[in-house]
Amino acid sequence: MQHALNESIEIEVMRYRPEQDKAPFLQTWVVPCTEDMSVLQALQYIKDHLDPTLSFRWSCRQAICGSCGVMVDGIPKLSCKTFLRDYRGRIRVEALANFPIERDLVIVMDSFMEKLESVKPWIIPKEPRALEQGEYRQTPAQMEAYAQYSACINCLLCYAACPQVGLSPDFVGPAALALLHRYNSDSRDAGAGERMPVVGAESGAFHCTAVGYCSEVCPKGVDPASAVNQAKGASVREYFLGFLGKGGGK
Repeated sequence: MQHALNESIEIEVMRYRPEQDKAPFLQTWVVPCTEDMSVLQALQYIKDHLDPTLSFRWSCRQAICGSCGVMVDGIPKLSCKTFLRDYRGRIRVEALANFPIERDLVIVMDSFMEKLESVKPWIIPKEPRALEQGEYRQTPAQMEAYAQYSACINCLLCYAACPQVGLSPDFVGPAALALLHRYNSDSRDAGAGERMPVVGAESGAFHCTAVGYCSEVCPKGVDPASAVNQAKGASVREYFLGFLGKGGGK
């Protein structure tokens, strides 16, 4: 049960309607709020009561789907997990940085989807196994090696935070590299040899300048900066093993 309405807040929202606007602009609404009201709920209030043309993405409202990422006062946030009580008086909500804007707070994700596909974020098994042979078993330690990085929800907050994504749009980026590391660390997987060229490419892990802001804004504690650094180390190790004629990969 929500607390009773007790105050209001001014919300500046980035608008962009490509059929009529030459460039994005800010529009302000006054929204009544409660102590437990999220930024996503405020956007929904605007859409339901003040301007039905406002566009934004959302789905689960529980910080699971990753759909509702926006910039709140210049910081990448999940709007469902960000509360108005922390922003008294006035806030600004904008589309995630470093992405083209499709409409209002909705970004174009095509480039990220291509980068994600390039790292093959699925298990490439060491050998085919029929269903009757049973499941692939792992020890708790083997699962622990990748569990943290499997928590990524592809919310793209790390891409909005990453200065290198802003400077070099071809950079594979934190989330894709974190998932690359997640599958390379999985004892059931044999696809490292297919993924490591992405790490060593010009747009790969070594394009990262180790700012670490990606990990700071991650709502799931994935720590993509750590994954990127580990991918760099694996790439260097593979290079020297290859140089010594001992091969690399799993």
